[in-house]
This record gives sequence, structure tokens and C-alpha cells, in this order.
Amino acid sequence: MSVETFDPRNPGQGVRMTPEAAEHTRRQLGRAGARAVRLSVTESGCTGYKYRIDYVTDPAPEDLEFHVAEGLSVYVEPGAMPLVRGTEIDLEVEGLNRLLRFRNPNAQAECGCGESFGV
Repeated sequence: MSVETFDPRNPGQGVRMTPEAAEHTRRQLGRAGARAVRLSVTESGCTGYKYRIDYVTDPAPEDLEFHVAEGLSVYVEPGAMPLVRGTEIDLEVEGLNRLLRFRNPNAQAECGCGESFGV
């Protein structure tokens, strides 16, 4: 049996965001009138779990906060933490489309469209 300790102040154990994704997120938050994003997962998709990003003005009291850029935080639902620990959120540009991509070191499988993952 092993014991694993989670320290939210350790950037390697939290959630990170690239500068491009942070700038995109700031613009989206401004349009939505929100102050942060909340990352959670739901059981869905062809490989098991699906990422969910919500705009928030007031995070849930139990949410874990990660400062990902100057003036920008990502809140994570505590139950999602074992699945998203160490994830980097990046911005991918495809023509006129911009979407957030998740580089999750815990994912052992991903669906072809990148919307769901399995651990």
C-alpha cells in the first residue's frame, strides 16, 4: 500500500495553462462577465470521461484554486483532481476555430476527436 500526498501549491500537481490559452480565456471571460473558469469531469464519451469548463463568478467553497496566469485562476472540482492532476490547458487554432486542448498525463486513452479520455 502506498500513500500519495497532494499539494495544490506544487505546480506539477495542479492545473496549468499556456500563455496563449490564458489570453484566450481572459477574452472569453470578459465577454461572459465571469471572473474565472471551473474545470470538472463527467462520465461520458467513448473513452470514459469528458472535460467540462464552466465560467464562474463565485466558485464553490470546496473548489481548489490554481493561479494559471496573472489575474487568472482555474478552479477544479475536488472530485476531478485525481483525473486532471498535472494537466496543461493549451489553445489550439484550426483555421478560424480556437479550442482548448488538455494535455493530461493521467489519460491512458483518448478518443479520436479529443473530447473524452480514459484513465
